Amino acid sequence: MSDVIIQADNLVKIYKSKEVEVVALQGLDLSVEQGELMAIIGSSGSGKSTFLNMLGGLDRPSAGKLYVDKKNLFSMTEKELVAYKRSTVGFVWQNNGRNLLPYLSAYDNIIMPMELNSSQKKKERADMLLDMVGLSSKKNNRMQELSGGEQQRIAIAIALANSPKLLLADEPTGSVDTKTSNDIFDVFKRLNQELGVTIVIVTHDVSLSKKVQRVAAIRDGKISSERILKEDYAERVKKADKTVDWHVDETQEEFAILDRSGRIQLPPEMLAGMKLKDNKVRVTTVDGKIVLENPVKKAAD
Repeated sequence: MSDVIIQADNLVKIYKSKEVEVVALQGLDLSVEQGELMAIIGSSGSGKSTFLNMLGGLDRPSAGKLYVDKKNLFSMTEKELVAYKRSTVGFVWQNNGRNLLPYLSAYDNIIMPMELNSSQKKKERADMLLDMVGLSSKKNNRMQELSGGEQQRIAIAIALANSPKLLLADEPTGSVDTKTSNDIFDVFKRLNQELGVTIVIVTHDVSLSKKVQRVAAIRDGKISSERILKEDYAERVKKADKTVDWHVDETQEEFAILDRSGRIQLPPEMLAGMKLKDNKVRVTTVDGKIVLENPVKKAAD
């Protein structure tokens, strides 16, 4: 089994002001193995971007445990945190203007992080990354001479300039069309397979989330379910099968997640179907299966 690169245990994040207190994460548990390409999904306000920011060293947890590449993000000094952001983790934003310097060429944008980090073999790595994102022919172009999708691919190359073990992407296809989204996913897939970099993507892009091996869904500040890519679809992803409708096909199997105390979050549509009058359910076991029933309906029967 691969080494675990991300370990979050009972992770809590609370934002406080004089007037209000907001709990963004409330007991989130998640493990990610080295070399995974996975996605995190969730509605607005669910806590997914908060979690990504903590992984990127941009925000501090309030409680719990969070380790990335065996580094404790709770106990890091500011100096250690700077080194972590320079060498362990790379970040790609939906607004690629946060990654790109418009007055520099594509090549110089990729070189810049290496200049700040005293990296060796800068030119060789920049050329390799340009090739891997498919933009070697545009290395001397400035950002205004590139399309939105090309700019995002340069942003991915920049995030990988200093050879991080973990690449984080926040809605990387949020502002591009379907074809460009497919191209960007193909870049992530190639980088994951050929460089072995672990990639975690926060996304609302249905077709993208259905292509990755594992999707963790966050609801109310904790992992509520996970979806695992079915074996036959995994093969079709490898072959870039264009006959699959990634928006419609059920490419993954979904599993509910038990937390450390044995609690489980039920999807709202399941609860709605039970037509409960309050928050009580009858729990029984039948032939090794756990059965939840509406106690009022049971009494009426």
